[in-house]
Amino acid sequence: MSQRVLKTSFALAITAASSYSLAGGFAINEQSVSNMGTAFAGRSSSAEDASTVFGNPAGMARLKREQVSGGVALLNAKTAIDDASGSTPGSNDGDMVPFIGAPMGYYVNPLDDRWTFGFGMYVPFGLVTDYERSFQGRAYGDRSEVRVITLQPTLSYRINEHLSIGFGPTLNRIDGELSSTLSDPFVAGNTGRVTIKGNDTALGFNAGVLFELSPHTRFGLTYHSKVDYRLKGDTEIEGGGTFASAAGKYDASLDLQTPESLDVSVTHDLNARWTVYAGSTWTRWSRLEEITVNSQNVGGPLSSVFSTLTEDQQWHDTWAHAVGAAYKLNPQWILRAGLAVDQSPTNNRHRSPRIPTGDRTILSLGTAWSPNDQVTIDVAYSYLKEDDSEIALNEPLKGTYSSTYKNSAHGLGAQVTYRF
Repeated sequence: MSQRVLKTSFALAITAASSYSLAGGFAINEQSVSNMGTAFAGRSSSAEDASTVFGNPAGMARLKREQVSGGVALLNAKTAIDDASGSTPGSNDGDMVPFIGAPMGYYVNPLDDRWTFGFGMYVPFGLVTDYERSFQGRAYGDRSEVRVITLQPTLSYRINEHLSIGFGPTLNRIDGELSSTLSDPFVAGNTGRVTIKGNDTALGFNAGVLFELSPHTRFGLTYHSKVDYRLKGDTEIEGGGTFASAAGKYDASLDLQTPESLDVSVTHDLNARWTVYAGSTWTRWSRLEEITVNSQNVGGPLSSVFSTLTEDQQWHDTWAHAVGAAYKLNPQWILRAGLAVDQSPTNNRHRSPRIPTGDRTILSLGTAWSPNDQVTIDVAYSYLKEDDSEIALNEPLKGTYSSTYKNSAHGLGAQVTYRF
């Protein structure tokens, strides 16, 4: 196989691997169904149940009883692909994201008047795109599946009646499988398939501060650290014709970072019935300037081709803003609503079919039912609509592909909290 084709194959692996760190474009934002009802406005200041382990570890200081919260968010994305054209013939069916679920679980136990222990399990990033095999842009990606699961033991400390702090190390597991279909430049009609698999476990941390200005107003600040991964796995090349000379599996590794984020919010009780929330989240996606794949144990004349390959990404930092409100209908029922706007870190030059995401607007509705003082059941619904996303790609041996993506999504979450 020529060095040109092999470089293209591994460049596909680079693009695939970038989907891990580009999960922010399709980030799993649902780590709390109670927060989901207000579009996550007030996430770092509300501290209403055990899910504050993620939202703000310092918020555990407000929880006076041992409790456990668990739930799941179901996500159903819809995509239409318009105005598609390219040098490779094929289809553009869209709706390439299957129905997925994101679980969550939390435990909080006040140890004394100042110290509180907590533990959380949640999904901070996730991505599945699975196009039809005849997809016209298949050279730039036909299947992507990435999962990140996080475990977080946590402690909070109440310094005084106004100020609390919290900290929790995070253990993060990332797994993924990504593939692309490539046309043989030397044998007409022949195709090859490139699949990359990898995984890693890495450490990070979450830290927070909660300032209670009064019994009715509180401010929260939460920092989610970056996480450094070194994925190890293999790249498999399959196919006949020219691809046959390079068919097989190759050891591969990839260094990448998921970005840090900073969440600031305020929660204010207007009166006994109404509570309002507002918040903003900054995410440092500008860390993702390029993706570099390193390969090992590749001998022969192609060793220099596999040793190091780099592809530019040039992502930018993003802001998300949200406002929300809750109305206490009676001692058993609370109604919630929220509106959020969220920037995409992608840019028109590098956006690919793997993460064809644009700026988004999110509308959420939720409710909480407490039949007694031990149990609360939260349910929330969100509708997400993205701005149209343009793709215009032209690379040697992959050909051209351009289209317009119209993305939307529905989210439905349910959560149960039990207080001992």
